[in-house]
Amino acid sequence: MWRFGRSLRAVSSAPLGGGIGIRRWVLNATVPMSYDRDDPAEHLAAMARDLGLDGPGVGLLTGVDVGEVVARTDTGVQVWATVGLGTPIPAAAPTVAAAAQPVGTVNIVAYVPARLGDAALVNAVATATEAKTQAITELGLPGTGTPTDAVVVLCPPDGPVHAYGGPRSTWGAPLARAVHAAVLAVGVDTVVPWSDRLRS
Repeated sequence: MWRFGRSLRAVSSAPLGGGIGIRRWVLNATVPMSYDRDDPAEHLAAMARDLGLDGPGVGLLTGVDVGEVVARTDTGVQVWATVGLGTPIPAAAPTVAAAAQPVGTVNIVAYVPARLGDAALVNAVATATEAKTQAITELGLPGTGTPTDAVVVLCPPDGPVHAYGGPRSTWGAPLARAVHAAVLAVGVDTVVPWSDRLRS
């Protein structure tokens, strides 16, 4: 859980608080691999209320134990990732084969210490995703991500606006390096789902 001292600009693909806007917190919640609710946004909103989080925020879900979050920093850019790579798939596969292991979801939360314009925020999501995919490729896994990956990129709401977030831009480059390092740090070992640990 991240509760900010001030509201931040955010772009996200998360089920709660997705899109672009001002956000006050981020919640990354562990759920069982059997999770099948069809109202994840409402579920996350209820969790946030129970935790005393108010105002607009971002909520993500994962089967990975969020206590295993991997943090990396590069040139002021901070990245936190929960990485489950048991169900890697190629994004453009004609058909999706059954997963060999019931583990998935790579959730990435990133903070860039400079204001990004709307296009740069969207570009930063692409940059983070490319860096994640590069790490997965270097790990020798047959996919570009998992079916349920999500990204959140945060930045200050004021200051000079940076127009670019690509992998060779001022802030996109360190973002790419930090995401790549965080995902690569997990290695090829499958993370045991939180719900499976409870049964062991």
